[in-house]
Formats: sequence, C-alpha cells, structure tokens
Amino acid sequence: MTNKINGSDTFYSLQSQVDLELLEALLEPEDAAYPWNVADEESEAYFQELEQQFEIQDLIDEDLTKRSQDFYNHLDTLWSGISLDESDDRNSQQSVVFNLQETLCSTFCTCVPQTLLNTIATKAAEIFARHQLKGEQLVECVQAVLPTWPEEDLLVLARPYAYAMRSNESHNNPASTIANLNNREWTNLSEIEQAKVSLAIAYYALTQLNKYQSQP
Repeated sequence: MTNKINGSDTFYSLQSQVDLELLEALLEPEDAAYPWNVADEESEAYFQELEQQFEIQDLIDEDLTKRSQDFYNHLDTLWSGISLDESDDRNSQQSVVFNLQETLCSTFCTCVPQTLLNTIATKAAEIFARHQLKGEQLVECVQAVLPTWPEEDLLVLARPYAYAMRSNESHNNPASTIANLNNREWTNLSEIEQAKVSLAIAYYALTQLNKYQSQP
C-alpha cells in the first residue's frame, strides 16, 4: 500500500513538473517560445538560428582565448626584457665597483686597509650619478669609513677638492698626500690625518669614475 502511495506521489510530481514547464513555455514571448513541433518549418529556422549563435559564441571564445594568450605572451616578453636590462645594469655597476676597488688598492694599499678602500669605492660608485654638490659627495664617501666625523668639519676639509672638481682643475695628486705620511700605518695616523687621507682617496675615486664615464 505504501509503495502505491509513493508511486502515485511520484507520478503526480512528474506531471506537475511537466505542467509547470509547459506553462512557462506558453507564458514566454511569442518569438522566444520553444518550438515543440520539430517538424514545423519555423522550428527548423529556430534551430538553425540557435546553432549559428552557438557557432558565433564558439568563435568569440576562441578569439578571446587567442587574444588573451597573445596578451600574456607580450607581457612575458616585456617582463623578460626588463629583467635583462636590470641584470645588465647590475652587472655593469658591479664591474665599475670592482675596477675602482682594484685601482684604489693598487694606489693606496701601502698605508690604507683594503676594506676601507673598498668601502670608499662602493660608496663613490653608488652616489656618483646623484645630483649633489661635490663637497657633499666627498663627505658622504668619507663618512662611510669615518662615521663619527661631523659633516660640517669634513665640508671644510673638502673645500679644495670640491673646488677642483667643480672647475675641472686637477688638485695635487692624492698619492702625494699619502707620501707625506712617511709610510705610517693607518692606525698610527691622527684623526685629522685619517680624514684628510680619506678625502684624498674619495676625490681620486670620483675622478676615476668621471674618467670611466667619459670613455667611449
């Protein structure tokens, strides 16, 4: 008995569903009504139009997919170009720093520790292209190795070198400044002597960078 009741409920449920679908189709606008009679000529036209819409949509999807792929490929190309440029810039900068460190070492290593020379070379290469006063560049290089020195005091000591850099005149060879130390070691120099030597080396480093830049 229960099975009969359940079967009856299922039948009425299916019948109600069919009725609802039929009612929905009847309530649609005339041009949007589903062609229930597939043998009708209008039905064939309806299905042809529907098939064309699907074909157009497929073409649109295919075109969008291709355009998207082309777009992302173009982005990859641009990004790889930027990455290569940045890599070239880094390699070029590293090469400049290395060459400058070698130059300073060969010129001043007799009385100045190589670590200090490398620090000055790195700082000089870093700030060389900045729009700063020449005296400020010299001071920044020196403060990289003598951080306790006040900027105002270093600017006073840097004036002769800054003037020579601005006027493109050659200052006394920094090597002569080193020679006047009578081969004393760095740790045996007074603070003022260390500052003067550091300024001479910074001046020499920035001058060398200017020469590098002017080379073809």
